[in-house]
Amino acid sequence: MVGNGSFGVVYKALCTTTNQTVAIKKVLQDKRFKNRELAIMKLLRHTNVVHMRHSFYHHQQRDNKQQQREENDNNNNKDNNNRNNETNRNDPGEVYLNLVLDYVPDTVYRISKQHNQAGERIPILYVKLYAYQMARGLAAIHKIGVCHRDIKPQNLLVDTQTHALKICDFGSAKTLTPGEPNISYICSRYYRAPELMFGSTDYSTAIDVWSVGCVVAELLLGAPLFPGDSGIDQLVEIIKILGTPTREEILSMNPNYREFKFPHIKAMKWENVFGKEVEKEALEVIANVLVYTPTNRFDGLQFCAHEWFDELRQEGKSLGDNKPLPPLFDFTDEELKGVDESLRRKLIPEWVRRQNR
Repeated sequence: MVGNGSFGVVYKALCTTTNQTVAIKKVLQDKRFKNRELAIMKLLRHTNVVHMRHSFYHHQQRDNKQQQREENDNNNNKDNNNRNNETNRNDPGEVYLNLVLDYVPDTVYRISKQHNQAGERIPILYVKLYAYQMARGLAAIHKIGVCHRDIKPQNLLVDTQTHALKICDFGSAKTLTPGEPNISYICSRYYRAPELMFGSTDYSTAIDVWSVGCVVAELLLGAPLFPGDSGIDQLVEIIKILGTPTREEILSMNPNYREFKFPHIKAMKWENVFGKEVEKEALEVIANVLVYTPTNRFDGLQFCAHEWFDELRQEGKSLGDNKPLPPLFDFTDEELKGVDESLRRKLIPEWVRRQNR
């Protein structure tokens, strides 16, 4: 086993037909919850999204303890006992969905933890690479209307040989439909956008962009930016840094919100949060995604086009030891559909355009 979560367990396995290592995510099909993961994974094909090779279902008998609990819950008399015992003999057990995925050996979470334990920061080149690829992958996901809803370091896979990043775990993902309400209690706490804490059910893919900002800030700081102990405390942590949201900002997050009684707290300057050693361009990126009004946040491609990532666009730039950077500029026509020419020119360096002619 290489990972687990609320609904799934991930195993490392060997595909005997190709002799390649794969990851198999085993997900319990609980009828109480909608499972959209398979349908969404079939839609996704991008260099910065983990690739699903295959999927299959299997039945597995419940363990004895679980069967006993269910019998105790349901058996009220001897007649019921007889009926339930017969049912248990015919019960096919629990149904599991198995997603066969490309195996990627590490995560941003583990890499960050290793550096923190060694008393050092992740090299800034790697921070830029992870931030850029995360935003690019999300831009492609958002392009087809899908919101991930659980971006966090644990859900960002990294090949430490190439530093290629792939977004994984679409168990909370959903295709957002205008006018269709969504649950607001979603996304891991430290990375949860403020509109969710204000109870919005009509949010947008901008909640993922907020999460990206939280992840990047954590990589720069070496610790979570908003380490709340609860949902309310999470909002307090955000207000400590961003200041008290105005009435207009609150309504931009949730037009139906009616409580505006918050103590007035002044916003901190980002340079005071991160210190002088962090590049001003990095602070500009953070300042353009960690804002209350969702429509004022960068989208994924605007994020990638920022000058903080110009270093990645330099011809001949490498990881060191002549190791090339992972693929960063192989944008498809679908990715760039509807993108204006000036943004395209920023995203694809001139030397790449020359090679593609």
